[in-house]
Amino acid sequence: MSTAALHPPAPALAVEPLLPALRDAAVAVDRSRHLEPETVAAMKANDVVRLAASPEIGGLDGTVLQIGRELEAVAAACASSAWVLWNHLSVFHLFAGTLGPGRTEQLRMMVGAGETVCFGAGAGSGVRGAIEGDHVRLNGRAAFGSGSRYANWVGVAFLVVDGDGRRVEPLDLRFTIVRIDDPAVKIEETWDGSGVRASATDDIHYHDLCVPLADCEPWFGANRAGTLREVPVINHRYREDWVGLSDLWLAWMGVGLTTAALAEAVESVGSRRSILGARMESHPTVQRNLGEAAALIAAAAATAEAGCTQVDHRIARGQVPTEDDYLRQMAQASAALRQMAQAMDLLQRSLGGNGLRESQPFERRHRDFQPMPLHINAHPDRVDLRLGRHLLGEAQDAF
Repeated sequence: MSTAALHPPAPALAVEPLLPALRDAAVAVDRSRHLEPETVAAMKANDVVRLAASPEIGGLDGTVLQIGRELEAVAAACASSAWVLWNHLSVFHLFAGTLGPGRTEQLRMMVGAGETVCFGAGAGSGVRGAIEGDHVRLNGRAAFGSGSRYANWVGVAFLVVDGDGRRVEPLDLRFTIVRIDDPAVKIEETWDGSGVRASATDDIHYHDLCVPLADCEPWFGANRAGTLREVPVINHRYREDWVGLSDLWLAWMGVGLTTAALAEAVESVGSRRSILGARMESHPTVQRNLGEAAALIAAAAATAEAGCTQVDHRIARGQVPTEDDYLRQMAQASAALRQMAQAMDLLQRSLGGNGLRESQPFERRHRDFQPMPLHINAHPDRVDLRLGRHLLGEAQDAF
């Protein structure tokens, strides 16, 4: 039985032509911690980078489920490439919603050129903007800018300050996008994670970057999901908040990675002998562990499919999402990722000490999976707390 048979049949994939090269380069990419220029160019030339863009801006209007299945396939081939692509598709959705109809032409230009985006705004970020006439001068550092070394544009969320650097009152948060090759933008290669090593999740520094005020939009911050249900948007799909979508797509990436790890574990066990010479595949505990891992991954895939399908039906009906919808997406993805974490533990138990060798594919798969359930968007500590507070009618924390 093929491990792929445990999941819903995959649709025709835009990324199919990329997969052989990504699989061949995955080990080298993991060691070098950098995607090769030809890999980045091939991804930008592929239709996949336009799937999160609506027809109004020259995009392909891909369904949420289709995007998830594309990322599933890429993650099975090379997790770092999938992380970069996932980040672009997720934050492009955010940018299109935040910039709104007034920036349609700029977005259409970006989509037509196959350009990609990134967004450094993780913990520890602090970008400030001082308004000088019809421009704003940006300074500061933004953290966790996944894909930054490979992107064309970067999103900047910043706090407006006065001439002395003090924040203005009432609080004024704004957002803009800038070319990442601007001389005032510097990427510091800080990412040294044990997994997704080539994802370029680096720090981005802004040194006296001047941006026209006309290119800045209000930044909704913690109230982003609710605001996007009400403000004008380019297309109805952008009423869906990017965090919920990114979580569902992250779950599909986990499905791709863990399914590949399962297939490799089955192959490894089939060719190995235990200490006393018995075939590993004949051990009942190995059989049970592999079976349970397969069941957990299949359940996670079904959850991810259901979550994406619910969103796609809502978009097709023109239905505005609710807070319940938003929290359900995050909960589905977080739960699916926990199931896959259990599956990875079972695979590691079956493979034993050999699974920890860097020469074995499982060690890399295990490292690459770790950032997925730990990403702040899907982190169980954050998701479960928000869901519990919502159930109890308690006000949510800002983030």
